[in-house]
Amino acid sequence: MLAAGCVLWRRAPHDTAHHLEICLVHRPRYDDWSHPKGKLKRGEPPHSGARREVLEETGMTCALGPALPTAYYPVEGRPKEVRYWAAEATGGAFAPNREVDRLVWLPPDEARARLTQERDRELVAALLSAVRV
Repeated sequence: MLAAGCVLWRRAPHDTAHHLEICLVHRPRYDDWSHPKGKLKRGEPPHSGARREVLEETGMTCALGPALPTAYYPVEGRPKEVRYWAAEATGGAFAPNREVDRLVWLPPDEARARLTQERDRELVAALLSAVRV
């Protein structure tokens, strides 16, 4: 199964010690916190699928940045490959939907602590290495 997603970030909107914030989504189906991601449509390029999933799950448009590590893990006994990119939010607004009922923007340390899966936590470190704000 092929999927794509982003570690979506923005510049902190307030004058704080945090230079960036990371977007996390809560998926009620799994009761987890993760980065926006999803299955690719047949023939869809991974970078296009990543942008589409961010828009569908968060309501945000984004500018893709550097590629981040690809995640590999089993889902229901089948291998899953998720390609990720760093992506800066460029606009939009969140509205709860069928797949995602909550969205939060958190500083990196808080985002790392909130994420459910260890593989998602590793992407926070990759983002911080790839993006300079």
